[in-house]
Amino acid sequence: MRRHAVELRAVSRRYGRGEDGVRALDGVSLAFPAGTFTAVMGPSGSGKSTLLQCAAGLDRPTSGSVRLGGTELTGLGERRLTRLRRERIGFVFQAFDLLPSLTAEQNVALPLRLAGRRPRRAEVREALGRVGLGDRARHRPAELSGGQQQRVALARALITRPEVLFGDEPTGALDSVTARHVLSLMRDMTDTDGRTLVMVTHDPVAAAYADRVVFLVDGRVHGELAGASAGEIAARTTALETAGTVPC
Repeated sequence: MRRHAVELRAVSRRYGRGEDGVRALDGVSLAFPAGTFTAVMGPSGSGKSTLLQCAAGLDRPTSGSVRLGGTELTGLGERRLTRLRRERIGFVFQAFDLLPSLTAEQNVALPLRLAGRRPRRAEVREALGRVGLGDRARHRPAELSGGQQQRVALARALITRPEVLFGDEPTGALDSVTARHVLSLMRDMTDTDGRTLVMVTHDPVAAAYADRVVFLVDGRVHGELAGASAGEIAARTTALETAGTVPC
């Protein structure tokens, strides 16, 4: 049996108090086995991004437990939590978040510098080479296409060799051809490196690259699919909408 890279137990997250409060997550229990690729889908407001932020230690749940490997996150202080995120977790978002004044290799090396390590040029170039940008090391973001910038962001996320890579709509700003390239890279990270990936997406085509798809509605888990095609994933989403579970 595979160990769990990330595990959420009865996680709830509420914003605000009283009648104006919003429950973004409502008793969610989920496990993400090590070396697997999971997509999380659901309508706007379903709690997808909140789940990702709680699982990655970017947000604290109101109640429940979040574990990364053998480490309980919910009781950690901010300093220890920040260090854990730097050393054991990688992030890729829809906005590439590259520093415009830095070259590709300087952007990739940044997490190591923030962790107090002196980056070796060879490891930075290796990370860029892995995403097909070995010849763009000295280019700044403005000199790169959107797809190239996202691949730099992937290399930056991988430079610390994280246990888990989290992606929040990582292909949302890309055209379909470029998105497929980035998704293929992500798929290869699981198949070749045994990396654990958790990706929030609204796109059934993107979700089909994952081993399984978890559906969230109104802050709760509403089933999952394993090894599904884009058509099957889209059909499940349509079925939820038709049943009235997902607001139109």
